[in-house]
This record gives sequence, C-alpha cells and structure tokens, in this order.
Amino acid sequence: MTATSSTAGTTATGVGDNAAKTVLLAGATGLVGRHVLALLLADPRVARVVAPVRRPLPPHRKLLDVPVDYDDLPEDAPWWAVDAVVCTLGTTIAVAGSREAFHRIDHDYPLRVAELARSHGAGAYALNSAKGADPGSRVFYSRVKGELERDLATLGYPSLTFVRPGLIGGERSEKRTGEGIATVVLGALHPVLPRAWRINPAPRIAEALVEAALHARPGQHVVDSATLAD
Repeated sequence: MTATSSTAGTTATGVGDNAAKTVLLAGATGLVGRHVLALLLADPRVARVVAPVRRPLPPHRKLLDVPVDYDDLPEDAPWWAVDAVVCTLGTTIAVAGSREAFHRIDHDYPLRVAELARSHGAGAYALNSAKGADPGSRVFYSRVKGELERDLATLGYPSLTFVRPGLIGGERSEKRTGEGIATVVLGALHPVLPRAWRINPAPRIAEALVEAALHARPGQHVVDSATLAD
C-alpha cells in the first residue's frame, strides 16, 4: 500500500484496536464482493458482516443481509453503525444501459453508503476503484471513478483506501464481452507484460480491500494495479 496523503477525523469505536469488528460490505454479490464476503466471514477479526443487498444471501452466523433499494437507502437504520466499510459496487455502461445509470451506480451509490456509515461512526472505508481513476480524465469511466474518490475524501474518514485494479480476473455472473477478449489477450501476454498491465485476480483485490478495512491505517492510501498483479 502506498500512502498518498492524510486525512483527519474522529476514530470510530473499535477501528484500530484489537476488538472484533463489524464491517459493512456494499456489493456482496459481485465478482470481487463475493470474495470479500467469504474472507470477512472467515476472519476471526470480524464479529459481524452487514450486507445491504437486493436479494438474500446464503445464511451465516456472522452475516446480517439487509434488503435495500439503493435509490432510497434508510438514513437511520441501526445497522449503519459499523467500524468499517468495504465497497465493491460497480458496473459498466453497457450493463447499466446509459451514462446516467452508470454514474448513479458507480458514483452516487458508493458515496451515499459512505455518507451514511460515516454519520453513524464508521472510521474506515475501502473502495474497489479502478486503474486510471482521475476526475479530470477524458475517459468517462475513469472520470467517474476519480470523481468518487475525490468526493469520498471530503467525508472525514480517518482511514480511506482506494484499491485501483486494472482488468479483473475471475468468473462474473454476467458476461462482459470486451473484458472477456481482453482477458484472453492479456493472459497470453502475461509473461512479458509489466506488472501494472497484468490481470488482477479478484481474490487478490479482495484481500487488499479486507486488509485495508480491518487494519484501518490512518490517512488516505492507494493500492495500485501492479501491487495486485500475479
């Protein structure tokens, strides 16, 4: 992990100490989110996982899955009171259907989750962002990711981490043709590619997110695609 800058804020109870933590996971059913969920449920440092979801998850003694509408999240629900947040919400413009829908899913939803969790005391937030995230980018996808990072940095999280993978390796529930082609090409070129351009396996990304949330190192940090490569 590479520190890029520092933020100030009030540390939430439990973050940074040895107590078992409660972690909210937004995006538990996606490719990376599924791996994050499995890691959190198996980790002895985690007492409970809160997962706002559209459809129920398989039951687990440490899991509280909460049915929600991300367009109308409840502001005062008691389950917002967590130590840390991991956010893996995300889609593509093709899947979302429009730029507006993509922006709502990849910017507005993660930001709203961050606002509500922070207002209830969360002290750490780990985001699955993207390589090239930049609010000034001419590429719409990268610009939205950069705008989200910029806006999250204003919320006062004592610990804020942006994990920025390149192409994510793993089996998705929905088919993404462009990613499939790119995966084949990059897989063939793997031995000669610089680490920053190699495929980033979903389990590796999940590990980085979980460690960022649970370790809750003070300040703002970035985990880049080279760190996540095989």
